[in-house]
Amino acid sequence: MTTQDRPDLVRLAAALAPKEGYNHQPIKGLRVLRSESVLHNVPVLYQPGVVFVCQGSKRGVRDGEVFVYDEAHYLAVSVPVPFRMESDASPERPLLAIYLDFDMRLVAELIDTLERYGDAPATLPEAESLISSKIDAQMQDVLRRLLQVLQNPVETAALGDGLLRELYFRILSGPQGAKMIAALTQRGNAERILRSLGYVRENFTKPLTIADLAQQAGMSIPSYHAHFRRLLGSSPIQYIKSMRLHEARLLLARHGQTIAEVANAVGYVSPSQFSREFKRHFGRTASEEVQWMKRHLGELPEADNSAG
Repeated sequence: MTTQDRPDLVRLAAALAPKEGYNHQPIKGLRVLRSESVLHNVPVLYQPGVVFVCQGSKRGVRDGEVFVYDEAHYLAVSVPVPFRMESDASPERPLLAIYLDFDMRLVAELIDTLERYGDAPATLPEAESLISSKIDAQMQDVLRRLLQVLQNPVETAALGDGLLRELYFRILSGPQGAKMIAALTQRGNAERILRSLGYVRENFTKPLTIADLAQQAGMSIPSYHAHFRRLLGSSPIQYIKSMRLHEARLLLARHGQTIAEVANAVGYVSPSQFSREFKRHFGRTASEEVQWMKRHLGELPEADNSAG
């Protein structure tokens, strides 16, 4: 973001995020995160969407690859993907970040428009699940106008949807848009992997094997494993475990169920095994993690963009 416009964006974002944690906005799927703590090696599971950082910086690490999203870069997510996150913030200079979950119907409509007018590439590159991109002047302008409109309920009702549509367009038509489109439209090898992810989401509480998932994708086991890791940065078994533990984390935070109840709900036979794997993954016991979430995240969104 340009030095000239950054104070404006920080001021507008800060007004929308008076409390630490997620501050939900009138536009569905949009929230502003205020964080006042330095975070290291925090496991997160992001849903398809985009994150803009108005103040501060964040870094995602997936299978050794670092994705920077800060005042000059945004992070786009095309596939539900787990990774490790760290961020810089303090009470004096809190991190302010805008989170937007993709409306897949609007995404599909805009992709159709781009293709109809020949603005989408004829041959798409390999799909990517995480993309860090520079924020250009046009995108920054849309973001500033959207934050300005969100200050006023009447303007939000009258203009919010149009600005959201414009922001989506800038993301999909940007330099990295083709990689996003390849994943979001489920083409090529990504289509097969994402078909198996749908199967995982529906059956993650049951025993699953790589052979099951490869069959769903119509691939050999070695080919499936290689393409899965390339797109998602982890093995299929690691992905399933991460999905189970993040789902358990939400159940514990939202519904106050016991460890045994949650362990059973996400497919663990042994509560003690669940507790060991939970602490290994998050670095805290289940009760400690719930307290951490309440302190740092406030009211959780429906999608688990945990710890932002």
